[in-house]
Amino acid sequence: MVSAKEVMVGIDMGGTSLRALVVNPQNEILAVEKTPTNVAQKPDGLIRDLAALAEDVVRAAGLRKSQLRAVSIGAPGAVDPEHGVVYHAPNLGWDAVPLGAKLGKLLRVPVFVENDVNVGVVGEHALGAGRGAQDLVGIFVGTGIGGGIIFQGQLYLGARGAAAEVGHMIVQVDGPLCGCGNHGCIEALASRTAMERDVRVAIRSGQRSCVLKLMEERGKERMTSSVLQRALRKNDPVMRKVMKRAQYYLGMLVASVVNMLDPECVVIGGGIAERLGESYVAPIRKTAYQNFLRRHDAERVKIVPGTLGDNAGPLGAVVLARRRLQR
Repeated sequence: MVSAKEVMVGIDMGGTSLRALVVNPQNEILAVEKTPTNVAQKPDGLIRDLAALAEDVVRAAGLRKSQLRAVSIGAPGAVDPEHGVVYHAPNLGWDAVPLGAKLGKLLRVPVFVENDVNVGVVGEHALGAGRGAQDLVGIFVGTGIGGGIIFQGQLYLGARGAAAEVGHMIVQVDGPLCGCGNHGCIEALASRTAMERDVRVAIRSGQRSCVLKLMEERGKERMTSSVLQRALRKNDPVMRKVMKRAQYYLGMLVASVVNMLDPECVVIGGGIAERLGESYVAPIRKTAYQNFLRRHDAERVKIVPGTLGDNAGPLGAVVLARRRLQR
């Protein structure tokens, strides 16, 4: 039985959906709730949606709001975790929104805010594929590419809180234009968005592919991870070629990160890794090992797919909140 003020809610705040889970002190998931993200409304409206979602997931667990200790959120974009401010979240249209203070006022409990990829990496480190590692790098591949660093068991934020923006490491000088304005970032070469761009270019050039048909059949406007997986199962030549190229660049990214930081473990997370698992990560690992400066014991660096899936972010958010409450 859960006593008063022992449960916590973790929320993953995505541009498409809001996903919340409530956990007990042993980090066991008691309930999960999900709702679409209404990005068309002003920040205050979306914050009210977050408050309602937190209350809904507590009720779904058969608990009372009075048993809630805190809420912790992984938000997309630039975040000030000390003050709970989301400074810049392009997918939400947010700039300098005091999410922590506003949501805390509605729920009357402490609210913690951290970057969404950082909490995902913390989740995998504390409860998933990176458990036990003291030094770890997480690379999450989805619409974009984000990263996080665990150094000596703790989340490393850097001098300005902007560490581990691995998606914007340049791996091909004069490469494709990235959303950040630079050219040749890994995000512009190996994210799901970049892969979709390359598939469409190939189809326009006359190469045969079933990808667009699969998207139409599933009612998808974008190439989701499920569409990608089905195309690979059908041995689609364009998809296979595009995937191979993306895996190569990700392998080069991992090699560069390892040559710089020498972590014990690199966790590859995100929707594609969740869908494809080891078949996605194995070629990345092979390329990375081949490009380590120190190769004779390359296998000591574990390069593995994440294991928590969609729960990585909310669980990591809860882990971080507990640590901060203990300060």
